[in-house]
Order: sequence, then C-alpha cells, then structure tokens
Amino acid sequence: MAVPKKKTSNGKRDQRRANWKRKAAFAAQKALSQGKSVLTGRSNSFVYPTDEEEDDEE
Repeated sequence: MAVPKKKTSNGKRDQRRANWKRKAAFAAQKALSQGKSVLTGRSNSFVYPTDEEEDDEE
C-alpha cells in the first residue's frame, strides 16, 4: 500500500538551495572571467576566429 513521503526539513531544503546558488555563482564568475580574457586577447582556453584571420582567408 502507498505511504505518504516524509516532509523535507527546512534545513535540508536550505542546504540544497545554497548549494545550487553556489554552483550558479561559480559558473557566472567563470564565464565573466573567460569573457574578460577574450576581450583582452589573453585567452588560451579555446580557439575562436579573429578579424585578422578572416582577412587572410579572402
């Protein structure tokens, strides 16, 4: 026979929410850092086309 589930405690709920927000904040910080490195031209983490390379192809 089906039994109702127990209610999740407020502490457990807050833990999960804090962990989710911490992951989101870390991802946002990483994206901002990567964006800044691309704008300054110091990025080594990935390859992307630049205006100079596009001019050479033509």
